[in-house]
Amino acid sequence: MSLLARPAVATLAAKTMQRMTLLADRRSSGRGSAAASHARFPEYPRTVKELTIPTSVTEARVTVYLPAPEEAGEAAPPVHVNFHGGGYVMSLTEMDDPLCRFLAAQAGIVVINVDYVVAPQHPFPAPPRQAYEVVRWVAEHGAEHGWDGGRLTVGGQSAGGGLAAAVARQALEEGGPAIALQVLHYPPLDLATGARHKRAAVDRPMLRPWMADIFDTSYVPDVRLRADRLVSPAHSSDTADLTGIAPALVITAEYDLLRAEAESYADRLRKTGSLVGHHDVAGADHGYDGSDDEKARETYALIARHVREAVRS
Repeated sequence: MSLLARPAVATLAAKTMQRMTLLADRRSSGRGSAAASHARFPEYPRTVKELTIPTSVTEARVTVYLPAPEEAGEAAPPVHVNFHGGGYVMSLTEMDDPLCRFLAAQAGIVVINVDYVVAPQHPFPAPPRQAYEVVRWVAEHGAEHGWDGGRLTVGGQSAGGGLAAAVARQALEEGGPAIALQVLHYPPLDLATGARHKRAAVDRPMLRPWMADIFDTSYVPDVRLRADRLVSPAHSSDTADLTGIAPALVITAEYDLLRAEAESYADRLRKTGSLVGHHDVAGADHGYDGSDDEKARETYALIARHVREAVRS
């Protein structure tokens, strides 16, 4: 076992990463990741409001992105709930600001960007449970806040994609809410298989096994729980019938260490008639959209088109 895969060591490493990220943002005095994210795609304005959503885990702070009235074309537009990446450890909500602004404008929808709880302070099952309760609340309270909760999609990048898949699974098992589309963007969907047993198409992928040791161990310290359906729906141990689960758009990156498990889950969804599409981004690695504006625009446009079609068909 890797030293970083030991719970005590992983917890220490994860908290150190969290402190370093927070310190870097403070030292940058507004010139850090948040400011950089806001500067991307300037043609899409940032019109937002903040809300706090109650859940059984703890309150979830969310940023609500509003489309321009001419883009929405209706008083109560559809709503998309987004979950950011960060290995279930890092609170990187602002990293998804460009995506949220893009979707609000291009799909004419309200986008809710969720600052969900992270490990090791809140290990599994807290994040997927909170994520599901946030989505359920969004579906039930649209009339009060200006969106149509009956036309609802969910999605996320990296760990956020894993949470979006877990939300869709809970909605299937608990009878709702109705989700028109789940967008899974380079998601981790098999934590039961150790990262050191996964293979990428390049020698030095962006997501390295040592990172996965920290993230996976912090998120699910008990290795016996890593095969849970809300953690590893792509693992062979999950054989439940997924007929009726929310339609899915799965997006993978050619060089990503997580590509194979996302492809496996896409195949599983295809067999139940739930796969809307699987798009592989050529020449890209995990998290590519954070730095490659051209590829990001192409993928975000694809997501916007699928979201728009799902909620307006």
